[in-house]
Amino acid sequence: MAVTAPQKTATPLDVERLRADFPILSRTVHGKALVYLDNAATSQKPRQVIDAMSAVYLEHNANIHRGVYEFSERTTALFEGAREKVATLINAPQTREVIFCRNATEGLNLIMHTWGREHIGAGDVIVTTVLEHHSNFVPWQQLAQQVGATLVVVDIDDDGRLRRDQFTAAMAKRPKLVALTHTSNGLGTITPAKALTAEAHAAGALVVIDGAQSVPHAAVDVRDLDCDFLAFSGHKMLAPPGSGVVWGRAAILEQMRPFLYGGDMISRVAVDLTTWNELPWKFEAGTSAYVDAIGLGAAVDYLQAVGMDKIHEHERALVGYALPKLLAVPGLTVFGPKTLEDRVGVISFDVAGIHPHDVAQIFDSEGICVRAGHHCNQPLMTRLGTAATTRASFYLYNTFAEIDALVGAIDTAKKLFKV
Repeated sequence: MAVTAPQKTATPLDVERLRADFPILSRTVHGKALVYLDNAATSQKPRQVIDAMSAVYLEHNANIHRGVYEFSERTTALFEGAREKVATLINAPQTREVIFCRNATEGLNLIMHTWGREHIGAGDVIVTTVLEHHSNFVPWQQLAQQVGATLVVVDIDDDGRLRRDQFTAAMAKRPKLVALTHTSNGLGTITPAKALTAEAHAAGALVVIDGAQSVPHAAVDVRDLDCDFLAFSGHKMLAPPGSGVVWGRAAILEQMRPFLYGGDMISRVAVDLTTWNELPWKFEAGTSAYVDAIGLGAAVDYLQAVGMDKIHEHERALVGYALPKLLAVPGLTVFGPKTLEDRVGVISFDVAGIHPHDVAQIFDSEGICVRAGHHCNQPLMTRLGTAATTRASFYLYNTFAEIDALVGAIDTAKKLFKV
């Protein structure tokens, strides 16, 4: 539906009850109540995640997979239990397809350095989009330059939607791989990932989806998407930094060489031969960030208890309230789609006459946390004709009142700069 007027649509979440789970949300900044609207960068953590991680250190900390004593076995069980929770969250066909890594960036580089380097060579085509975070753009750009492949970048239209005509034309080039964001961290644009994946498969390509901005905010089903790889970060979904996931089809992962070498990813080492561990451990060299992974498992528990569909509906209500308010501000430009169906809870904007960094600093004086800059989206910023934007991004604990505070802070900024 088109955005016409701001309405505080009822949401399915008891937000005040949820906010009580997040200790940091009771803090003040410069004497003002904290308004945290930088969730696309990282999310806050509920007590349940903090407590789950603290319990490991306080009660049974020990290295995983290596000990036959109780502490090690308890920690290992929680670590592998977190893997099972993630597999359930994304409806993975097999738990062994879930590989733990530090974040989506590391996961995407893992795919590039293993599958990419073994299957893409001179004359091959890689397709990506101008919407991509650098983490799903630069690895493929560098691989193409190093091996002599061609990188095709699909553009967006003036409303921030992916150009389907260009994508279809790119598929006619018979690419080896398509690297695609599920939802844009710079514009909030939702891509038709399922349809694009089907089109890419028909052209003979494998599909890598960056789910860093989708998995935390809505139900994501890898079987339904039918992609070949999905990467996402734990820190954007209530979990700690250092927790991330690559999901891949088992048949593909089995054929890939390891990314890193060392402890835990080996089966047997001799002077002249080393053999690899089974999935998923073949890709988890050394001591994993097991406490972070356990925190990710606790975050998955929390999100599923709330309900991913409810979280998505709540964020849509926030966007439906925020968009018309922002569009009505004189001199303010909102980038990206203007309809709810085409975006998630990310709104990037520009206030004429005020640099985004100045906007963000004024917001900070009002207790409001937003991101200003290129958001690791420099090709996108170039396409938009700007060096930077101010970005507000929402999550399950944000409120209509916080959006009112955001709009009020824009008025404050405009008065200070007399624009």
